[in-house]
Amino acid sequence: MTEFKKGDAFVDTETTSPRDYSDDAPGGEFNPLHRKLKSRHLQMIAIGGIIGPGLLVGSGNALRLAGPAGILISFSLVGIIVFFVMQSLGELATIIPVSGSFIDYGARFFDPALSFALGWAYWYLWLTVLANEYNAISLVVMYWTEVVPQWGWILIFWTLFISLSMLGVLAYGEVEFWLSLIKVISLTVFFILAIAISAGGIGPQKIGFKYWHNPGAFADSINGVARTFVIAGTLYAGTEMVGITAGESANPRRAVPRAINQVFWRILIFYVGMMFFIGILIPYTDERLLGKNSKTAASPLTIALSDAQIAPAAHLINGLIVVSVISAGNSSLYVASRTITHMARNGMAPKLLGKADKRGVPWAALLFTNIFASIAFLSQSSSAGTLYSALITLSGVATFIVWAVIEFVHIRFRKALRAQGERVEDLPFRALFHPYGTYACLAANIFLIFFQGYTCFLNPFSGQDFVINYILLPVFVLFYFAYKFWNKTEIVKIEDIDIWTGRREDLSKPEGEMAKQSIFHKIKNIVVG
Repeated sequence: MTEFKKGDAFVDTETTSPRDYSDDAPGGEFNPLHRKLKSRHLQMIAIGGIIGPGLLVGSGNALRLAGPAGILISFSLVGIIVFFVMQSLGELATIIPVSGSFIDYGARFFDPALSFALGWAYWYLWLTVLANEYNAISLVVMYWTEVVPQWGWILIFWTLFISLSMLGVLAYGEVEFWLSLIKVISLTVFFILAIAISAGGIGPQKIGFKYWHNPGAFADSINGVARTFVIAGTLYAGTEMVGITAGESANPRRAVPRAINQVFWRILIFYVGMMFFIGILIPYTDERLLGKNSKTAASPLTIALSDAQIAPAAHLINGLIVVSVISAGNSSLYVASRTITHMARNGMAPKLLGKADKRGVPWAALLFTNIFASIAFLSQSSSAGTLYSALITLSGVATFIVWAVIEFVHIRFRKALRAQGERVEDLPFRALFHPYGTYACLAANIFLIFFQGYTCFLNPFSGQDFVINYILLPVFVLFYFAYKFWNKTEIVKIEDIDIWTGRREDLSKPEGEMAKQSIFHKIKNIVVG
């Protein structure tokens, strides 16, 4: 492994060679992944890459379970958690922008066994997200016609996703940039229409907040809110992909902080804004919303515009969802394949899965992931809504586990800096409200891992829900200890933690060159971007 010591300087510009030495490959091999993503790619990937059928359709499932006030509470609380996760990840990914991101950090800052368990959990997270996208798009397309069976639509988009993913990272960045831009503009237009519909300017009636009174603000009090935490976690999952894309960024020191600072607030606005508007436009009792017994389902956006008698706009929104699945599937396959590629090149997955072509496309990992994403076809043996709900829950729990580990390794990184005599002030990006925010976020994620499934214990006890809500916990622990005992790994001591390998920025600069930002300057930078 190539070692980088204190004082080493690296050229870190948009013209960085696309074939850099690997920050994670054994024996100093060339990194098969090319660093070509620009700042605008990273920002739009983080903004629009996760605005897909999961959000546009899954938000209806959240509304059905929790009611309009319930979804605002759950999505707002999880949004706060995302803020601190992004701050921690931003600090780490800016100074050490390796392709494995927090999976690599798990090994170097704590124990290689943690990296193994985390890597497979993160790959599984994106596998289930991808399967969710296949399932959701097949449901949404059937809003128009049922001539083509659901399995046919899944197969069509399965082929489309793998084809687009084989084009290369720069093509991925460009496609994602423009598709994400379309989605952001479209959602903005929907918010404007929603205000007009609610005020009575468009549609047959003035709605206001009448659905908050009848059928009510909460669908099932605190129980409904608890059930939607995993949905919120799943739908927010993807904000942390900035850490993964940093490994293929041409200029991580500039691009990652900008993506972190600008993107979080915009995502929070879109997500919480979406929950607010669908909550005032649609009653949570509407049978058209996706549920466990759904075979076909419409997006809440489509339902709202149809009820307002804007039929062309309703079809346009449904078309937007179809377009968005291309973007969302693109992102899911991208992150999952890069995760498994990193694992393979570090001996934590079959070596074959680390193969990439001359353009830097990890074709083996892409095929491997998409083949397993075929679990979406299981929807043909039972109701699609049941499978969708189970996958959402599983990926939501995986998200909380990943976020908890990100906070944990960030704490270890800070301790290593102090133990090795390094100045926190010299970091190019510093997490806001550390250490209090980091510790609070770690505790919140651990709490949600257990709290999100407590409803399975209510009378009557649901064995099926218990397994779905908690099966990932023993699996994660099993992966950790199995790898630890098999490979005889040891926990890295704080003073021995490697905080230099993979750095692409010289921190040995004259004091004052890296401005010491006050908390007020940081807040200003985050809000203004």
